[in-house]
Amino acid sequence: MTGAALSPATAALVLFGLFFLLLALRVPVAFALGLSALPILLIEPRLSAYTLVQETFNAYNSFILLAVPFYLLAANLMNVGGITDRLVRLSRALVGHMPGALAQVNVVLSIFFAGISGSSTADAASQGKIFIEAQRKEGYDDSFNAAITAVSAVLAVIVPPSILMIVWGGVLTVSIGGLFLAGVIPGLVIGLVQMATVHVYAKARGYPTYTRSTLVELVKALAVSLPALMTPVIIIGGKVFGWFTPTEAACIAVLYAILLAAIVYRELDGKGLVHALRDTGRFSGVALFCVGTASVFGWLLAYYQIPQALLSGVSAWGMGPVATGFFIAGVFLVVGMFLDAIPAIIIVGAILEPLARKAGIHPIQFAMIGITSLAFGLVTPPYGLCLLISCSIANIRVIDALKDTIIMLMPMLAVLGLVIVWPDLSLFLPRMISPEFLK
Repeated sequence: MTGAALSPATAALVLFGLFFLLLALRVPVAFALGLSALPILLIEPRLSAYTLVQETFNAYNSFILLAVPFYLLAANLMNVGGITDRLVRLSRALVGHMPGALAQVNVVLSIFFAGISGSSTADAASQGKIFIEAQRKEGYDDSFNAAITAVSAVLAVIVPPSILMIVWGGVLTVSIGGLFLAGVIPGLVIGLVQMATVHVYAKARGYPTYTRSTLVELVKALAVSLPALMTPVIIIGGKVFGWFTPTEAACIAVLYAILLAAIVYRELDGKGLVHALRDTGRFSGVALFCVGTASVFGWLLAYYQIPQALLSGVSAWGMGPVATGFFIAGVFLVVGMFLDAIPAIIIVGAILEPLARKAGIHPIQFAMIGITSLAFGLVTPPYGLCLLISCSIANIRVIDALKDTIIMLMPMLAVLGLVIVWPDLSLFLPRMISPEFLK
């Protein structure tokens, strides 16, 4: 930037060099982002350490971000209020007769859970407690148990309402309603390929199958689960049709979860409510702290025009939409291995957005490529938070579950390729239901 004390190259070297050094020293990501920005703020005459506070506050001063803790609270209320138990019953009635029955239920429940919570870490934690020990008792291998629980949990960031979609829409000014619609088909396709993967494993290893549910049992399971299944309909439908904002939708999800848990299912008590609030505060604090420090980091990248410098050479390659899409996916896949998805969106999404726009990739398709790619980072070391959670619950080492995890990710990578080469996979529903989202 003209008049700046540091050149873009020097500023980038300091920022990224310090950041990766701090990560190597096992400093938490949120602190590493803020600490790596601090020397630049002290060196640059036009800036000061106060900028760190100011830009962090600016990031938090967002109505949209209020949706994050509310969606997390809705997920926690589901777990303590008996809502998850009803969805387990429905999932078992639907797919319990398929090979690898309990693992199939695990995947289907992740699809249902994703439509309410938007949080993969909440999914991995809650379903790990439900399924890992149960699958172990039925003869499933521990590595498979941890891998399928972690891999199915990533559906929560792809199937709407996703917290990552809310952050992406707020940071890069993309229609959140459009993103919600765009995630439906890719999320369901990924869920189906996960079920197919479980089928292959079950046939190869002889995992058990339950007796097919009768029509009466299926209808009963659907009846008790129907109020819970209305949650994503209310959230997504309300946002798509303009009844309320993403934050208002999250608040309604919480109120609806309380109504179901306390009045309809009558399983929410004071102790459960306190537990849900405590877990929500912990997870929200971590996520939003990352948003604040990542915003400072991203602001400095923009101040020194580092994205333009980084992409100047790439733009000269003259890649088309498909090649650019694969390049973007590759960057997000690598970044997701080391960085939490929210700061990755704020930093890397802002860097790559001009490249996607120049290549003619629609902003909603760009978002789906980025979000789907970052979902893989939740199960790939060294970050791999969902895999870490699942392995911790299973009481095994991450390396022991890595082979099965990689095998399960292969068909999911094929779906990511489809999102890139076939834009209608993510754009079909927004175009059909609300074309204004594509403008």
